Amino acid sequence: MDAAFTAEQEEIRRTLRELVTKRCGQGEVKAAVRTPAGYDAALWSALAEQLGLPGIAIPETYGGVGCGPAELALSSEELGRALAPSPLFATAALVVPLLERLGTDEQRSELLPRIAAGGLTAALAVPGTGLATALGLVGDNLGDWSGGGRAGGVQAKLSDGVWRLYGQAEQVLDGHSAGLLVVAAHTGGFARSRTLLYLVRESAAGLVRTRQTSLDETRPQARVELRDVEAELLGDADDADVPGALAAAGDTAATVLAAEAVGAADRALERTVEYVKQREQFGRAIGSFQAVKHRLADVYVQVQAARSAAYYAAWAAGAGSEQAGGLALAQSLDALRTAASEAVQLHGGIGFTWEHEAHLYFKRASSDELLFGPVHRLRARAAERAELFTTVTAPEPAAQLKAAV
Repeated sequence: MDAAFTAEQEEIRRTLRELVTKRCGQGEVKAAVRTPAGYDAALWSALAEQLGLPGIAIPETYGGVGCGPAELALSSEELGRALAPSPLFATAALVVPLLERLGTDEQRSELLPRIAAGGLTAALAVPGTGLATALGLVGDNLGDWSGGGRAGGVQAKLSDGVWRLYGQAEQVLDGHSAGLLVVAAHTGGFARSRTLLYLVRESAAGLVRTRQTSLDETRPQARVELRDVEAELLGDADDADVPGALAAAGDTAATVLAAEAVGAADRALERTVEYVKQREQFGRAIGSFQAVKHRLADVYVQVQAARSAAYYAAWAAGAGSEQAGGLALAQSLDALRTAASEAVQLHGGIGFTWEHEAHLYFKRASSDELLFGPVHRLRARAAERAELFTTVTAPEPAAQLKAAV
């Protein structure tokens, strides 16, 4: 593994930081999340036109930049520093890998160029509150999490050659504004029970989308209701390995989220260090107190360790390994929660107010853990996949005696 970034990657970081710093101040972020879309459409257009960000990990064949998970993670780290609301994560980290892995040639040729150009955003709709389960981040995703029978969820039925969906999905990231929904639905009845993915266009009759009040305003969520909605099957039903595709997308999503959390934690730490250098108590800056130095030093070490984990996960994903994303996400969410908590504490009374940005970072940490964690389950799943605690059955005493003889 080469830990150094290439000149192209450093240029992506530099250009994106300049743009985000100019367009994503505290006031701009709060104004953007209160728009109907939940993000600044002008900024999204600039990211698409100037940097090709929506298509950074899409092959050049489909109009993308042709980079990989490392560049996508690096871009997300910069957006995470400002908590810039955008449909990048929902579109590029969740939906694009599914389209690339499961979509037919016609589906990829139609959808990926539009996504790469920034003209089409997408969202993954998973029934209930099981997004982390569906992505294989906290456990096996081979169960009936998509619903079935009387379990609710989303049901798919084939009638006269047309697929129709019924049901409801909660906590759909950017689901209220996405032009394309990829919906996980249960089909096949009891005999051939399985989960497949379907494409639903924003203009589909019977589709009802409602933006929900969420803990983290910078990551908007929606409730999606499907009332006899016509849908298109993603890929081929006979050959589709939906659990495998979702698990692969989950590793990419976890890697991107980890980098995003590292960027947010790093910025929260920077702002706290700036503040403790200026805030005076007993005639001296509080940053000069040894107790404050120790607390911030601990945060710095934790953030750097999380950054190393996120970068390694991005490199591993680019090399074809899908094992490191969940563990990197656990490390990064821990770092963000610690950095945000210290930011609130060391900013004193102002840190507890809604007007200050410290609470935005704390909400991001809490919301991401609720959506994609908790942290201890992310670590447990990573340990399970790595077979760290495989039980070894001891031989029977009689067999031991026979072997000795």
